[in-house]
Amino acid sequence: MMGVVIVTGASSGFGAMTAQELLKTGHTVYAGMRDVAGRNAAAAADFEKLSENAVTVEMDVSSQESVDAAVARVVSEAGRIDVVVHNAGHMTLGPAEAFTVEQVASIYDTNVLSTHRLNRAVLPVLRAQRDGLLVWVGSSSARGGTPPYLGPYFAAKAAEDALAVSMAAEVSRFGIDSVIVVPGSFTSGTNHYAHAAQPDDGEVRAAYEAEYGDDIQTLLQRQAQQSPADADPGEVAREIARVVALPKGSRPFRLYIDPAQDGAEEVFRIGDRVRRDFYRNLGFADLLKPV
Repeated sequence: MMGVVIVTGASSGFGAMTAQELLKTGHTVYAGMRDVAGRNAAAAADFEKLSENAVTVEMDVSSQESVDAAVARVVSEAGRIDVVVHNAGHMTLGPAEAFTVEQVASIYDTNVLSTHRLNRAVLPVLRAQRDGLLVWVGSSSARGGTPPYLGPYFAAKAAEDALAVSMAAEVSRFGIDSVIVVPGSFTSGTNHYAHAAQPDDGEVRAAYEAEYGDDIQTLLQRQAQQSPADADPGEVAREIARVVALPKGSRPFRLYIDPAQDGAEEVFRIGDRVRRDFYRNLGFADLLKPV
């Protein structure tokens, strides 16, 4: 069955790729972008040229008002929402100490609170339908071999993952399915690293650079060396489209696309097994799958 999909952060990167891939499989896709009349006007126009089912919607995930308005528009035009892809996110690059508290709060806002704003807006619709799918684009950095100088981003993605795990159980009796996507470190093919936030505290940053030399500058190169040369970030979008098409209840709890194989899958699988056993011990086994 073809559905109505919202994708956040759809102006570039995984979001744009996912929106385009879901279009190919026949879905009506609302690509959430901020400032569609300004800096993202070209991206919005290019997306809507792809299909009559390609729609851009103004959505600033840092604003509850903007998110609420976007969801209201989708429901008004399409009559329902079938899939929500939580993709919006922001990378950081630099020593954690050099990021101000305000910067770290902003990173949490983009990577964690944005998902909660959208869930608060969309879950009443999905609960009323007693149907729907939440797709969370997480990161292997929440559990895998985490390099230095990316700390605020890693912490935020770990928080997003914890929220996704809890909500998956809590919405299951409403017939709502959940999938957590775990991409590895794709160092090319997206703007993830190019748009990474830099620390504002220049004095602290300089102290780390004096002690650690060019480690920060060579981090991207070192990570790239851990992945095969043909690592394709488009595989993330294709895998999301594949699991969206699966019947409810048969989808994997987690979906791994990690060309570097940094160990995250191994650690997640242990944690998820412990979670399943714990839920069974509590008498909540039914929450492990949607009704």
